[in-house]
Amino acid sequence: MLAFCSGACLFGIEAKPIQVEVDLAPGLPGLQLVGLGDTSGREARERVRSALRNSGFRVPQTRVVVSLAPADLRKEGPGFDLPMALALLMATGQQAPDALQGVWATGELGLDGSLRPVRGVLAMAQAAKKAGARALIVPSENGQEAALVQGLEVWPAKGLKHVHNALAGSVAWGVATAPMPPLAKEFAPDLATVRGQLHGRRALEIAACGGHHLLFIGPPGCGKTLLARCLPGLLPPLSPEQALELTQIHSVAGLLTAGGGLLQQPPFRAPHHGCSGVALVGGGAYPRPGELSLAHRGVLFLDELAEFRRDVLDHLRQPLETGMVHLARARFSQFFPCQLLLVAATNPCPCGWWGDQVRPCRCGERLRRQYWSRLSGPLLDRLDLQVLLRPLSPAELSDEGNHPLQQSSMEVARRVLLAKERMIAQNPKGFNNAEAPLETMKGRLRLQGPAKNLWVVTLERLYLSARSAGKVLRVARTIADLENSEKIEAVHLAEALSYRPLDRKQA
Repeated sequence: MLAFCSGACLFGIEAKPIQVEVDLAPGLPGLQLVGLGDTSGREARERVRSALRNSGFRVPQTRVVVSLAPADLRKEGPGFDLPMALALLMATGQQAPDALQGVWATGELGLDGSLRPVRGVLAMAQAAKKAGARALIVPSENGQEAALVQGLEVWPAKGLKHVHNALAGSVAWGVATAPMPPLAKEFAPDLATVRGQLHGRRALEIAACGGHHLLFIGPPGCGKTLLARCLPGLLPPLSPEQALELTQIHSVAGLLTAGGGLLQQPPFRAPHHGCSGVALVGGGAYPRPGELSLAHRGVLFLDELAEFRRDVLDHLRQPLETGMVHLARARFSQFFPCQLLLVAATNPCPCGWWGDQVRPCRCGERLRRQYWSRLSGPLLDRLDLQVLLRPLSPAELSDEGNHPLQQSSMEVARRVLLAKERMIAQNPKGFNNAEAPLETMKGRLRLQGPAKNLWVVTLERLYLSARSAGKVLRVARTIADLENSEKIEAVHLAEALSYRPLDRKQA
């Protein structure tokens, strides 16, 4: 007796159709699983047998072969438990063969027959809709997530017995409503709470508007981390398409809580400096998104940048340029999106006080060179804004340093949104100034008059690579957009150059 049930397996941030085939044949009782399943899939044999028995169904006392097709695609996770159990029920005549026509199923089975949530259900629902399925059976905890896909029926269930009875029409399916309630926005400090550091505040505004990567360099306690954590509060909310894309990435990574909401705010990710290259970029035997992709459409904050291993940081080069992580393996290649805003912070030396007027540096030239050698030139070249922060003055520490330019995050975010609308209206396909193709930006980056004269002098006096020069012009264009100026003035270019202190020629 041969029976089939459709399911899906995760492949990167997408899902691919899987056909679960069950064949009953004469022979010694046993269940053999084929089709490149991982450890959790191979252990499904015991979970399925126990779930069938404890749910009151008959376990076949013959030789059973379960195939996960196509056989050349590696499968991961316990989401094939439910399709296997349903196909076994059909093969043994305990389930009507036409009940699963056009129906997909996914879910992990407990030994008592209960259904447990699995990751990546949103991607599976999109694959089911694309393949023309009429319905998707999911665990109750995944119901709201799957219901985000319009045009596909979602049938949530609590257990194997519930699925059997609902397919027979004797009980009703669970309720899956969409859209899901949005998650509460992660707390972001208000810029009004930041004391002093007007240069750093201005850099945040420019970065939020144009999508420019940012590096803070300063002594301990000067406000680098606080400034970075204020950045998500300056970014505009995600569009519905961006929110669905981000939610899918977090679902595939297993970070979307059951019954949680659609991710509608830009994410903020801050991995520890001891993380590995795989944790930062993504990968593994069954590749999963890393911190870069989890920060897609949001902010990736790398605190203590010089404490990261150099080989880990060098993994950032290509993704920062292309906005995509490409993982190539012998048998497949996968792409993970990572259009993000990178904010990094570092001390000027191991002790943190190099250049301070009050506290002397205890490191020495050798230690300072060794410290900065962890940051490669090509990586620093990709950081559009390099901001040197100074220690706070006694007046600023005692709240006497209030300045009229210290506006709240709401005021700055409103100004950023207006400038961003002007910028997107000028750039084809809605690109930020930092990511728009150069050939489409030439007209907006053209310099005239005093600005052109300043640029000629700059190229003679600064160490600017072709990439750095392009980034300076893009930053100047963003500053002009913030000032609602049609062309780049000399003052805009001068401000952009103030954010490249590491390119100064040494005497």
